[in-house]
Amino acid sequence: MRSHAPSLVGRDPQIGLLESALTRARQGRGGVVFLVGEAGVGKSRLAAEAVGGALGSGMRVLRGRSSTTGPAVPFRPLTEALMPLFRGGEPLDDAALGPYRPVLGRLIPEWDTGEREGSSMVILGEAVLRLLLAAGRGQGQLLLLEDLHDADPETLGVLEYLVDNLEYTPVLLLATVRTDFSDALDLAQSARRRGTAALAELPPLTRPQVEEMTAAHLGADGPHEVPPAVLDRLWEDSAGSPYLVEELLQSMIGAGTLVQGTDGWRAVGDLRRDVSSTLARGILRRIDRLGAQGLTLLSAAAVLGRRFPLTVLQRMTGADDRTLLSHLHAGVAARLVIPDEPAPDWYSFRHSPTVEALFTQMTPGQRAELARRGARAVEELHPDLEGDWCALAAGLRCEAGDRVEAGLLYADAGGRALAAGALGSAVTLLGRAEELLAGAGDPQARASVLENLLPALAEAGDFARAFDLAEDLHALGGAGLSAVRLATLHTRLAKVAHTAGRWSDGNRQIVRAREVLAAAPDEAATAAVDVTAAYLALDTPGPDRTQHAEKLARSAVDTAERHDLPVVVCQARELLATVARERDPEESADMLRQALETAERHRLPLQRMYAATRMSGNAWLAEGDTSGLLAAREEALRLGSVNIVHTVDGILVLDAVLRGDHEAARSAAADCLAVARRLRLAPVVRYVLMARAALEAHRADRAAMEAALATFTEWDGAGSQEEPLSLGLARAFCALLEEDRDLARAELRAVQALEAGNPSTYHLGGTHGLVLLLDVLAGDADRARHEETTATAMARMRWNRQFVLLADAVLLGREGAGPRATAAVQSALAAAQPYPLARHLGLRLIAEAAHQDGWGDAVGWLRQAEHYFHERDVAAVTGACRAALRRFGAPVHQHRSGTRSIPRELRAQGVTVREFDVFRLLAERLSNKDIADRLFISPRTAEKHIASLIAKTGAANRADLCARSAALRE
Repeated sequence: MRSHAPSLVGRDPQIGLLESALTRARQGRGGVVFLVGEAGVGKSRLAAEAVGGALGSGMRVLRGRSSTTGPAVPFRPLTEALMPLFRGGEPLDDAALGPYRPVLGRLIPEWDTGEREGSSMVILGEAVLRLLLAAGRGQGQLLLLEDLHDADPETLGVLEYLVDNLEYTPVLLLATVRTDFSDALDLAQSARRRGTAALAELPPLTRPQVEEMTAAHLGADGPHEVPPAVLDRLWEDSAGSPYLVEELLQSMIGAGTLVQGTDGWRAVGDLRRDVSSTLARGILRRIDRLGAQGLTLLSAAAVLGRRFPLTVLQRMTGADDRTLLSHLHAGVAARLVIPDEPAPDWYSFRHSPTVEALFTQMTPGQRAELARRGARAVEELHPDLEGDWCALAAGLRCEAGDRVEAGLLYADAGGRALAAGALGSAVTLLGRAEELLAGAGDPQARASVLENLLPALAEAGDFARAFDLAEDLHALGGAGLSAVRLATLHTRLAKVAHTAGRWSDGNRQIVRAREVLAAAPDEAATAAVDVTAAYLALDTPGPDRTQHAEKLARSAVDTAERHDLPVVVCQARELLATVARERDPEESADMLRQALETAERHRLPLQRMYAATRMSGNAWLAEGDTSGLLAAREEALRLGSVNIVHTVDGILVLDAVLRGDHEAARSAAADCLAVARRLRLAPVVRYVLMARAALEAHRADRAAMEAALATFTEWDGAGSQEEPLSLGLARAFCALLEEDRDLARAELRAVQALEAGNPSTYHLGGTHGLVLLLDVLAGDADRARHEETTATAMARMRWNRQFVLLADAVLLGREGAGPRATAAVQSALAAAQPYPLARHLGLRLIAEAAHQDGWGDAVGWLRQAEHYFHERDVAAVTGACRAALRRFGAPVHQHRSGTRSIPRELRAQGVTVREFDVFRLLAERLSNKDIADRLFISPRTAEKHIASLIAKTGAANRADLCARSAALRE
């Protein structure tokens, strides 16, 4: 019998796709192919076919596989794939890598100089791409990554970058992924939707294909030479899985139920047995042929995992080189194991059922003893437990029943992952450590794990789990923990509460931390408490919260620098930058540069990300530039920082509102809220609800705005940093679009009162721009007030700057400096370029002052504003512009558009645009005079429109018409 079919059966379309992709890669048009299918469907066999084709055409092949033993280790498959580039052969010309070479130290131990400039996943992805290009030798390159469903989140983060950037390179990325739900499958499907990758799905074989494969395996000329009962049984039991077809055939032959005679193959005995037991018996029969020593070696290998290193296997069994290799070669011949080609001295079992069959032959005690010997071998061969050796040793210790040792090793691996910014892996590893140590009676070890696990859970957005763990702090407090250790745990939990927006819970934890330290003072621990307390102070309502936060942060940074606490230094400088932003942008920028440098120098990827995000936020406030925010979001996504991802999402929602991209803002707000509410990210929820209220206000929809603000209040909006924005960007603007300047000014006065009682670090609420313009127009602000405002850093922020410049223009016009006033308007329009609604509202606001003082182009500005607001169905401002134009003696153009906003039923009844404007206001049951004031028409005209509406709609009377209008709003 042949050991395997001479060719792949039923995979012609997939083979054609791979051949085409390899050809394109050799021509410099690389790309990505994901092979997706169930376990045993033939993904590895097809990948091997691609490897053979690539090598045959002179391409370099790099192979890596995700770990199937224990929790995933950061970057395992990438490191495994890239390491062959440094094992002899032609020296790699690394000049092309330039500044990216040090970054690759995360993957290539030989290059880890400890001098990396940053740990961005984007930068690391670019570094890997450049390394692949440098190693390509001009012949094209195949990067094969198998079992991607088991990959760590950090590897997937780098791959996401590669997927989007391989098209114009001579590199083909080929990855195998199971159909089970996984982040890797999400990546593959997302890439296919974006058109950046091909997804080759491997379905089960059809019955004719199973029969063809069976005949090929048996060396028959066709299915007609195979007993029909065998074909029936293989089809029924294999479900089209090539692996099961192969194994069942082996089992039938080994059991003597399928035999070959002079007249061909024939079935003997009962073919109908339990599939799982049949498979296990067939596998064990092949293992038995290797002898007792072969069984011992493979049993030890199975305990190490589906993939196993020969060095560890030899150390734990004591076999000499000749014995070890002879049995492994026999295992290869028996189709039980195969060399794991990407990694030297590694082998793997062909399929997981082989491992399971071996486990059935071991008692629990035997498995535990083998696992313990394996752990000792790993620790002796790799005393530093670098890379994934630590997680492997932890898994073996756990299987051996050594819970404390396993927990400590998982804690070590998790701490390393957290330090490297690998949040997903850190949470998995640390979570396993905490589970093991919780029942081990070692409170010191468990507390050490919690110190890392709590912030990791907060960054990953798993607040519920973090607060559940906090319930154990009280018990730990009586377990002999030192004051510093207990205070540190309370501080970490306070930080979790801050991230979740639960400032009162956070402050309670700070009080407990200080109480613990009062009995045993410690400067370093106090610095960590102070910086966390500073962040909570900034969110806690109170008139002096910014001053109190700044005082705490300055104390923390001074102490942290003396005690070499880089994380505390970064956190304190980031907060000081936020506070300094309102008085001196340069001071703020300098603080963030120092935080960034500290994070990079000490390899703190999360702190680096926070500093970069705050820098990007400052750039957005200064000039409306979102490019930095988008880059920060991508970095946070790759690092797994849910908090930062959604914080940036909230800013981008508000940016879309201010830019007038209402549909995009509405969709993004809905998506962000769905996740943020589920994760209880209160600060994000409040910010997005504020932005959604602003969205409705900028559409002049007061009812929808009030609904959004009511929900905002339910999320503790009162006293929050976002409350001033909810008044200034939502209520004040809604009033202006209703042409109610007095109400708008009252709302802005409320903002000023709020900020006096609860200073905010958000500066777009109107107190540094819009209120100045309205007060100047009302005659309540003079040049001195203008100079006082413009002296602040907040007035120079782009959103505020447009209103400050318009206020300057009005003052210049009153001072008789017409040309300078007109120039100031042009500057304001340039600043307002990204913000169409604010730009046209500004023109509407200043036009009458310009006309009165005889400067600028009042009529032209009003025409622009009237056209803009008419197109957006903002009736009050449209009417105000038209009325002003009439007062100026300018002709008012009639619009032939705008009927699309009228509901179909009313349009069919002949209702005009102006009549519909009146109809909508009737929902508020306004008098004719109120309607006239809103629309800048006479009460008599309003009365005529109402009479016409009653006639056209068939309403019984005015009350009926009002009810119909209210129903339309609902």
